[in-house]
Amino acid sequence: MEWATARHISVPDELFKGTDNMVAALPSLAEALQAGGIFHRLKGTDKESVLRSAVDAMPLPQELDRHFLWQMLFARESLQSTGVGEGIAIPHVRNPMVLRVPRPLITLCFLDPPVDFGALDGKPVYALFLLISLSPRVHLHLLSRLAFALRDAGFKQQIAQRGTQEEILNAARRVEVNVLARTTTDEER
Repeated sequence: MEWATARHISVPDELFKGTDNMVAALPSLAEALQAGGIFHRLKGTDKESVLRSAVDAMPLPQELDRHFLWQMLFARESLQSTGVGEGIAIPHVRNPMVLRVPRPLITLCFLDPPVDFGALDGKPVYALFLLISLSPRVHLHLLSRLAFALRDAGFKQQIAQRGTQEEILNAARRVEVNVLARTTTDEER
């Protein structure tokens, strides 16, 4: 919104309104991870080079300007570290509606070696979750699902062990099933 406002670009109200169709179409964490891919042994020596390598690894449309995406991620990282602790960072663009991607994605990159991201706990980051979405609603939905999953011991263990794509996706699916079960139980009360 800030980006559009600074450039005097009108943003339709529909982007911020939720409809039943939009709620049904919200992607699961596993779907977003599958779309974004999981990459092991990503190289880099600092935030700047790691973010460049991560953007290069992402399965993005050819017409998307990767350098612009890297600039947005690095600018966001310059504002405040996205290191959430325990060796994990969640770099994400501040203005998700700027990017035109066919579907939202979360790319997981395991760093080799870990890199200092300025996380509050002081631990170097070994796992990056890069989040790209089409709208603020999807962005916040995926960010909250990821944050919830990172509180799950089984999911965190797969990340800490740098599991295979299938192991991590299965852990994400299990977390989603638990979220849906909780939501259903809460609605029944």
